[in-house]
Amino acid sequence: MSLQTWWLFVLMAFVVSATPGPNMLLVMSSSARFGLRAAIATMAGCMTALLAMMSTSAAGLGALLHAFPALFDALRLAGAAYLAYLGVKSWRSPVHDPAPDSTRQPEPAAKSIALFRQGMLVAASNPKAILFAAAFFPQFINPELPKLPQFAILISTFTVIEISWYLVYAVSGKRLSSYLQRATVLRAFNRTTGGVFIGFAALMAGVRD
Repeated sequence: MSLQTWWLFVLMAFVVSATPGPNMLLVMSSSARFGLRAAIATMAGCMTALLAMMSTSAAGLGALLHAFPALFDALRLAGAAYLAYLGVKSWRSPVHDPAPDSTRQPEPAAKSIALFRQGMLVAASNPKAILFAAAFFPQFINPELPKLPQFAILISTFTVIEISWYLVYAVSGKRLSSYLQRATVLRAFNRTTGGVFIGFAALMAGVRD
């Protein structure tokens, strides 16, 4: 892989990662509700699932999903159902005005585990990520050179770019947190994020490979 090819990959990965999607929305929402430390658990869950999906695409799962549309559709609909569930859950989330002397308490380990698991499930809910990786990464790999080192470079580069954008969205969510202290604002935020998740679910349910 030449340096020019790598820079082209960096540019394209930067644009792809910057595009708002369920992962970025979840990271921003977690940061706005629970703070940056909690959002890190969400980021870790999303990134773990993405790395696993990219690795499986390299192992040929992308070709398997492409060859068996029924399997792809089953995974796609299951992912859409989970995003819709998150949307409804966020929409119906109870809100209340905090007490005047209340302060944000550190999130317990159980909350971090729950956010990590939620991040994994949201990232894994889109099987098109596997097909995307299977189609995207080979474009930058020189078939005349060992493929594993090139794939490792691309994965590492993508990880750094993706996490950088996670942090951008998390900081944006943190800045929103001061406005979410009022129940009316928090309710509007919950319904907005819930509606967006439901929108993502509808798009995923309607998309075709």
